[in-house]
Amino acid sequence: MAGPLLLRSLFSASSRKSLSSHLVRPPCLSRGFTAGPASAAAAAATDAKVFLEPSRLRNVAVIAHVDHGKTTLMDRLLRQCGADIPHERAMDSISLERERGITIASKVTSISWKENELNMVDTPGHADFGGEVERVVGMVEGAVLVVDAGEGPLAQTKFVLAKALNYGLRPILLLNKVDRPSVSEERCDEVESLVFDLFANLGATEEQLDFPVLYASAKEGWASSTFTKDPPADVKNMSQLLDAIVRHVPPPKANLDAPFQMLVSMMEKDYYLGRILTGRVSSGIIHVGDRIHGLRSKESGVEKIEEGKVVKLMKKKGTNMVLIDSAGAGDIISMAGMASPSIGHTVANTEVMTALPTVVLDPPTISMTFGVNDSPLAGRDGTHLTGGKIGDRLMAEAETNLAINVLPGLSESYEVQGRGELQLGILIENMRREGFELSVSPPKVMYKTENGLKLEPIEEVTIEVNDEHVGLVMEALSHRRAEVADMGPVAGNVGRTRLSLTCPSRGLVGYRSVFSSDTRGTGFMHRAFLTYEKFRGPLGNVRKGVLVSMGYGTITAHALMSLEARGTLFVTPGMETYDGMIVGEHSRDTDLDVNPVRTKELTNVRAACKDENVKLSPPRLMTLEEAIGYVASDELIEVTPKAIRLRKRYLDVNKRKAMSKRPKD
Repeated sequence: MAGPLLLRSLFSASSRKSLSSHLVRPPCLSRGFTAGPASAAAAAATDAKVFLEPSRLRNVAVIAHVDHGKTTLMDRLLRQCGADIPHERAMDSISLERERGITIASKVTSISWKENELNMVDTPGHADFGGEVERVVGMVEGAVLVVDAGEGPLAQTKFVLAKALNYGLRPILLLNKVDRPSVSEERCDEVESLVFDLFANLGATEEQLDFPVLYASAKEGWASSTFTKDPPADVKNMSQLLDAIVRHVPPPKANLDAPFQMLVSMMEKDYYLGRILTGRVSSGIIHVGDRIHGLRSKESGVEKIEEGKVVKLMKKKGTNMVLIDSAGAGDIISMAGMASPSIGHTVANTEVMTALPTVVLDPPTISMTFGVNDSPLAGRDGTHLTGGKIGDRLMAEAETNLAINVLPGLSESYEVQGRGELQLGILIENMRREGFELSVSPPKVMYKTENGLKLEPIEEVTIEVNDEHVGLVMEALSHRRAEVADMGPVAGNVGRTRLSLTCPSRGLVGYRSVFSSDTRGTGFMHRAFLTYEKFRGPLGNVRKGVLVSMGYGTITAHALMSLEARGTLFVTPGMETYDGMIVGEHSRDTDLDVNPVRTKELTNVRAACKDENVKLSPPRLMTLEEAIGYVASDELIEVTPKAIRLRKRYLDVNKRKAMSKRPKD
């Protein structure tokens, strides 16, 4: 009983006042939630149908490819329904999301529209965050498939659509960005037929193939059921999309009389409330103060995790978290009061002993090893340095993010398995901002063996580049064992070519930065996991050798001046270095040991000329994602809150020579 008592003491009159900024009780309880701290018995006695009518609920996910306008669309829908939006892309609440302009985690909010309550789920578009899409698709009965009318359906459109169709959802097609000059009615018809073909190829039913189509400009804040570039002022809003959602998305099939059950789909931690569990109520009614317990399915049967009491019930309305007293089947809510259940577990009334089926996620495709930072410069920047702290942080991440698996390894190291280097890069970036220091191995692809054959993950890659860069891109990808599936001009863009390829995941590691420099930043590349296929053989020469420091101390401009001719530098004068640290890329295929700390010797002989002015070219400073893609198998990335350094796995030059003679696996 200590847990609920502690939580109850947290919510004294004074702490409730201080928390009012986090949790807002609505002035008008539009869905009839009883005001005041009504007891569970009194709430049950009220006519449940008044405020818990599932027929007035619509649960909808917004799914799309990267940058096709999901989060902007959510902004406009919130604004249409009277929510106060503090800034653009209001749903992107994580600092990294706002910095990078991408969605990383799925988020739920609710909006009221014409007597109906719409629970909207915003999802990420990157393939690396596909686990976020998979786990929320089971919470909803409908989906809005957003497709850029200029670009058409791309690799990730296919991935998210396949997930939605597997769950039996009937998506609403929304062609976004129709206000662009290059988008015509013919182009929209063309994209619509491409989407229809995609539905058919993914095995959609007759009902799913009969999808409604809307045209929109999320940036300008309007949606229309007919093609237009500039709708009349009185309908220049999102009402037609909201009406289409109410009309075409079925209300949840829910039984209010059955005992309460909810599958946890999202989880977050709060300093005041502890663990906040979010999910869709699959049956029954829940009130504040009800006794509940957590269940999980094991091979031996259903196991009870913990018994507790509902301390708080919450629901996201617009951009605010609102306290509610009760919720019914079909609704998406958050609850506090349990300390152990996590994503995939069932929360139910104490008399229920059956767990709901969990979501099956796609397997991870790459793995990286996280370990303690053991370089000579370790411990200078970070506050969390030990293997135990790193392990606890990774285990906590695996609990909230089902697409990541963490396996303890040898000597305080942990193997972290995920979907791609972007996903693992975001995890490393979050950890370094929290004060962790760690060493990270290069990504390794996870192979499978079936019937004695070695299989590797193959990805579907869509590339759009200017015609003059096609040869360069094709040559680079041929070294990475890519095979071209389709190639043709881009509709509406003269001088642009679109390539569709299949490429092994290991070949694409680190290619994004090479691609950006090859195409001078004008090309775009999207990738999504396709299947496991027979191993395609070793990669060609995709990287040159490196310049390895053999001195400890501060890097000098005098030393770098003579090293510039040897290759591209990664460091600037004044940085610290140590024996075995990588300071640049060699112009040849072999590694070269250099001394970047050499100083100019002073003599007592007066020289007639002044010292020469040292002019160095700007170095290539690596970002975390570039470093993850760059390092070779005998190298590591040293990550600290203030620096990202590349180093050799074995710092001693003699040990490196001995290890290089060993046969590679």
